[in-house]
Amino acid sequence: MVLDPELRAIGGNGTGGARAEELAVLEAVGQRVLWLSTAIIDHANRVRPNPSGLKVGGHQASSASMSSIMTALWFHALNPEDRVSVKPHASPVLHAINYLLGELDESYLTTLRAFGGLQSYPSRAKDPDPVDYSTGSVGIGATAPLWGALARRYVEGRFGGAGKGRQYSLLGDAELDEGAIWEAIQDPMVPSLGEAVWVVDLNRQSLDRVVPGIAADRLQGMFAAAGWQVISLKYGHTLRELFARPGGEALHARIDAMDNPEYQRLLRCSAEELRERLPGTGSTAGPIADLIAPLDDASLLAALRNLGGHDIGALTDAFDSVDDTRPTVIFAYTVKGYGLPTEGHPQNHSSLLTSDQMRTLADRLGTDPDRPWAAFAAGSPEAARCAAAAGRLHRPEHAPQQVPEVPADLARPAPTGSGNTQQALGRVLLDLTRRAPEAAARIVTVSPDVSSTTNLGGWLNKVGVWSPAERPNWFADDAETILHWRERPTGQHVELGIAETNLVGLLGELGTTWSRWGQPLLPIGVVYDPFVNRALEPWSFGIYAGGQSILVGTPSGVTLAPEGGAHQSITTPSLGIEQPGCVTFEPAFAIDTEWCLLAALGNLGRPEGSSAYLRLSTRPIDQSAADVPGDPAARERRRRQVTAGAYRLRRHERPVVTLAAMGALVPEALAAADRLAALGHGADVVCVTSPDLLFRALQARRGLSRDPSWILDQVFPADRATPLVTVLDGHPHTLAFLSTVQNTPVTTLGVTRFGQSGSIEDVYRYHGIDTDSIVAAALDLVD
Repeated sequence: MVLDPELRAIGGNGTGGARAEELAVLEAVGQRVLWLSTAIIDHANRVRPNPSGLKVGGHQASSASMSSIMTALWFHALNPEDRVSVKPHASPVLHAINYLLGELDESYLTTLRAFGGLQSYPSRAKDPDPVDYSTGSVGIGATAPLWGALARRYVEGRFGGAGKGRQYSLLGDAELDEGAIWEAIQDPMVPSLGEAVWVVDLNRQSLDRVVPGIAADRLQGMFAAAGWQVISLKYGHTLRELFARPGGEALHARIDAMDNPEYQRLLRCSAEELRERLPGTGSTAGPIADLIAPLDDASLLAALRNLGGHDIGALTDAFDSVDDTRPTVIFAYTVKGYGLPTEGHPQNHSSLLTSDQMRTLADRLGTDPDRPWAAFAAGSPEAARCAAAAGRLHRPEHAPQQVPEVPADLARPAPTGSGNTQQALGRVLLDLTRRAPEAAARIVTVSPDVSSTTNLGGWLNKVGVWSPAERPNWFADDAETILHWRERPTGQHVELGIAETNLVGLLGELGTTWSRWGQPLLPIGVVYDPFVNRALEPWSFGIYAGGQSILVGTPSGVTLAPEGGAHQSITTPSLGIEQPGCVTFEPAFAIDTEWCLLAALGNLGRPEGSSAYLRLSTRPIDQSAADVPGDPAARERRRRQVTAGAYRLRRHERPVVTLAAMGALVPEALAAADRLAALGHGADVVCVTSPDLLFRALQARRGLSRDPSWILDQVFPADRATPLVTVLDGHPHTLAFLSTVQNTPVTTLGVTRFGQSGSIEDVYRYHGIDTDSIVAAALDLVD
């Protein structure tokens, strides 16, 4: 903000000439950013009609604490290749800046949180103006630029066109409570990402209160220990000038020693109260009182608020001093609500200015409340600064590259003998390098230290491990080494630490390269299925932000029998039904895995594409039971059914019951059908490969979606409608809806309790998903 002339006499920004002029213009632009962001929220809540009376909301105080930081960044430091993740509650500041840059039409300024308008939090997918990273899920938006930096390096190294540029994260200090932050910072890949710059809005307030204690030193030490450059912007030039005067040392020590609530309370004091409280007690009270005595009231109040995060000169100096050889974090001390009547109040998080307060603010900032969206006057230094920034930040269009064609079928003979779907994953990836090398070149796999145990070893040995620079493989001459760990910039596998949130964070960013730089990748992340739920929220947010990827959960379910208790997944089979932008597959056989994986790969890297989740198993199954047709046309029909959600695996001449099974439980369903037949009860067996796609087909049949519905007529035709038993290694609700296809009676079998260790037979019996249980359920329906 523009400093009071009295305060400039104290020391101002310590600059002269052109630099002083630049700072004055930036401060004027910052004033307009503060006004616009406040007015955008005000209009949404007090001006726009609201027939429902439901609270609209917005965060004027959170936006105000970021206005100087974002002004300095956009109008001084940013380059066109740089990208910025903006903290969720500062979205109005981003829209205000985009408006001043000519990137947002004035008509949108009145649409914050309205249907089809400016989103509550920055959104790449939904906002009408440029947004680099979707934020809103605390901690995830902050870490996304780390994975964006890695994705950019990967694309630039293998295909070119991604350029360079810094990756900025603007985050609130409360976000540092999130575990995702520290999981990302500690990942072995991150210390080499010198283009990563985080700016922490250290306003020392959360939603409900002033954060107690003084944690900044500890947090700074944690970043430094992780190899980051740490820059602290605690005080502005005015306060630092005061500290240099007689009594200044005492004032400096006094403010440094204050805990957060005491400092915040001083912000709410009148000048008279401040003169009484600020000196404190003890031997330093006199020198502090003498130091502040000559200051008039306005200068005294402004001096206390002159923190580094509101000092344009300090901010621009900090951005100019970033060391690009390692990640940087800037701790910018701020006042929440800076410049507003609510500044520093412990409950100002969602508070709104009144009409009178808005008019007073407009008068102080030199704007007209009756013309809230007025632009800077043509020919003014501020208008010139905005135009120059807009020209500097213009990004060239990246022509989208066509995704190499992924074959629908590798045309191999159907596997025979015993095998599992997890093995099929690695085999398909290797086959693609031979049969579709252009598509295979776009595949990048990611795993959190589980490559060898999820059957990626052969693929990894073939394509190598990605690293920014080539590293020696010290075990290359060790004859007993099976997994060849060759790290080089051309590798196609990225190995992260153990944290699943990091894996899906990177997966989401690798999945956005088609829209960021026109270079599509086909990212596949592999994680143990019992831990998928840890990763769901950040993966979901990545999908929302336009990231298209494949997440593979393996091994899965209580079929992982020796691993008892909570180390067995229950809820993941229904993931796709509930997750927008994602298709779920759980194949039973190797050939089904191949077809599902190829179909999922074919959906990546394009505007109409989608992500996929594959749930795989380590249970060996007789692959001949898939009974794949030998005739090419019949085989293609089977493939289409597999990738549409289900196929009829066993067809009885006179069925009285249908067994619908998924994944590892198909052998039990086949065995149950044989026993039922011996008892004189014919049973059809349906192999479900995607409950998600079947549910979509059912919705389409009812006119609730535009998805195809033909698969229901082929797999569940009306003339073969019989009572239904569903069974899967997961929660039974996943397939319960199948009874509504033809409105038949149903019994749903699955897993509803925490697992037990034991053999597969014992564990299946415990959960009631063994062959005996299927037979019994069928007999109850037909007898």
